[in-house]
Amino acid sequence: MTTKAVLMDEAALTRALVRISHEILERNKGTEDLVLLGIKTRGVPMAERIRANIAQIEGREVPCGSLDITLYRDDLSELAPSASVKSSDFPCDIVDKHVILVDDVLFTGRTARAAIEAILDRGRPKTIQFAVLVDRGHRELPIRADYVGKNVPTSVKEVIAVAFPETDGETGVYLRTQE
Repeated sequence: MTTKAVLMDEAALTRALVRISHEILERNKGTEDLVLLGIKTRGVPMAERIRANIAQIEGREVPCGSLDITLYRDDLSELAPSASVKSSDFPCDIVDKHVILVDDVLFTGRTARAAIEAILDRGRPKTIQFAVLVDRGHRELPIRADYVGKNVPTSVKEVIAVAFPETDGETGVYLRTQE
């Protein structure tokens, strides 16, 4: 992979997540009944950063957990030999809560669909909202994000790579092309 462009540096990524945090609070009128669930892998550090932003803004902690969608993927038969299931961590009961699903990149919509199924298997939330750092288009399913850090039109041959220190040792969003 060749890096074609740096789409967001650490400062831009931080600003986008602060804005998303404010939008979540505004839409939900505060923190009451909010639960953040980051889709593994890079949705988890993103959800943790949103949780920290909300705590700083509101002075209240919001439950934050992680979601493994491996068993809900529609391409599991293609991945079966190499698929590894990580555990999901639901920080509380999600029934009648406003669940904010968090992921790094929205592309085809298939990951979001799998995540919604995984959530519904655990109970019926009041709402499921979707926050993404980058929406790159090319939807295959009728899925849209409620909160978007940046819209980046891409070709299907390009890749959006999001990096967090917890997973990648750096912070940034990169547009890469296959060689």
